[in-house]
Amino acid sequence: MRGIRKVMAALLGTALLTGGAAFAAEPIRIGAIFSVTGPAAFLGEPERNTARMLEEEINRQGGLLGRKIELVVYDDESDPTKAVIAVDRLLKKDKVSAIIGPSTTGSTMAIAPKAEEAKVPLVSCAAAIDIVSPVRKFVFKTPQSDVLAVRQIYRHAKKAGIRKMAILTASDAFGAAGRKELKELAGKFDMMIVADEVFGPKDTDMNAQLAKIKGTPAQAIVCWGTNPGPAVVARNRTQLGIAMPLYMSHGVASNKFIELAGKENAEGILLPAGRLIVDEQVAAKHPQKKLLAKYAGDYEKRFKAPVSSFGGYAYDALSLLAHAIKAGKSAEPAAVRDALEKTRGFWATTGEFTFTPADHNGLTEEAFVMVRITKGGWEMLK
Repeated sequence: MRGIRKVMAALLGTALLTGGAAFAAEPIRIGAIFSVTGPAAFLGEPERNTARMLEEEINRQGGLLGRKIELVVYDDESDPTKAVIAVDRLLKKDKVSAIIGPSTTGSTMAIAPKAEEAKVPLVSCAAAIDIVSPVRKFVFKTPQSDVLAVRQIYRHAKKAGIRKMAILTASDAFGAAGRKELKELAGKFDMMIVADEVFGPKDTDMNAQLAKIKGTPAQAIVCWGTNPGPAVVARNRTQLGIAMPLYMSHGVASNKFIELAGKENAEGILLPAGRLIVDEQVAAKHPQKKLLAKYAGDYEKRFKAPVSSFGGYAYDALSLLAHAIKAGKSAEPAAVRDALEKTRGFWATTGEFTFTPADHNGLTEEAFVMVRITKGGWEMLK
């Protein structure tokens, strides 16, 4: 027993010495741009919280390459123009090794050329496939792409005997990308789009669009957007007495949507989502189970709020960068990019990431499960 104690003491001493050396060295700076305030704050706030929590965890464990990491976070206030100002600061003033975020597709598309020109890796937390298609050398992303979400929805609808679909999409970058995929993939799943309506992301009344849909032979509706628009659609659907199934995108996969829509109006809504939102229902043998339970437990204990898919996107972005820095044994931007692109079979909260020169999202449809909102909560469908 005494021998074991001596060994443990020696290991602890070594760990402390290693940690001391890490904090004495120049930190590795990683930039972050999130929509912490503004309409997309339900995305950015959990992302900022998560990134800070993971930064502290990495530093407690001795940092990376014997150096502390320093996260430099800017709030773009849900405004792509402010995201551009933030990325200029990160690249020119803060001299970061890599950047995670932004939270939205619009902000990501606005800053991606800047990251590309500066040759600094950007790991976005936004969903549209346009971010990584065509592939940009220095741009990656963690959320499942809209094309994967559309396939999940159409596959579920087809199995339910639905063939005539109405689509209702936001006019912002995320909504436009979803609309494009919904239209392009409809034929492959024997779907006929019988109504194609659009709403502004700040609109507060979608009765007109839903009334038009009600007058068509549509058997179901797909709404594509992020809060608050989809919540308005859910409320207006109830007001108009529309009973046909309503599908949403993964852009509403958080408790905030249920809160905004109202529990009774959200009842029965279907959507593809990552397993994080239903972590307690994931099988014990699933490769993500342990990680999901730890992240959800740590987040909810610290922030006294339920975990969301969006915080998971930031968790994955920073985890992937940390993995790449360790694997490449360098924090130089070019080396980080190269190591990131060589990442294979990396399990995170969203799924299993395998990046290649042709795929900078690295996920498959397996990263999604279909869920249904039931009694104000999330039910994973089999």
